[in-house]
Amino acid sequence: MYQENKYSSKLLNNAVEEFSKLPGIGGKTALRLVLHLLKKSEEEVNLFGETIIELKKNIKKCKICKNVSDDEICEICSDSERDRKTICLVENINDVIAIEKTGQYKGLYHVLGGLISPMEGTGPDNLEINSLIERIKSSDIQEIIFALNSTPEGETTNYYTYKKVSGFGVRVTTLAKGVSVGSELQYVDELTLGRSIIDRISFF
Repeated sequence: MYQENKYSSKLLNNAVEEFSKLPGIGGKTALRLVLHLLKKSEEEVNLFGETIIELKKNIKKCKICKNVSDDEICEICSDSERDRKTICLVENINDVIAIEKTGQYKGLYHVLGGLISPMEGTGPDNLEINSLIERIKSSDIQEIIFALNSTPEGETTNYYTYKKVSGFGVRVTTLAKGVSVGSELQYVDELTLGRSIIDRISFF
């Protein structure tokens, strides 16, 4: 966090402070981004700002899978060509994007919106687990692929969710171990991730 009046301009200082709050953006990068915007025309900067505001105001959460969407139901859930009997369970939107890039998965998704983490105060009720159960009850789901990160929180969430869905007669699988322990899906290369989906194994 930048100290007040670090720069000669308070406006510049405030802008750099806001950019530095973004994940993965350090002080030097924040300053570089702000200076880059200053070189742009007022029209370009307005468009940039309006795009972010419109994103925040109008983006929706898909009623079915909880992925981000422009409409009430996302493009993936609306696609009649997708395998509607298979659900891939992921932590967040980044994971949907990562898996879609592989081109190896043609089923549906369910975005939990996090992982069970007592240290961070995140319990099962904070996640989209109950909505997953409702999907299983109301649809002809035959397989759920656990594609959560290979971390203690991910394994805890896997186990809890498995206990919740195991009584419905659905097949539960998990990614093959091409994805190393501790890896986050969004950082795994597409070839490895794609192969891990194809070669998925039974959870238990």
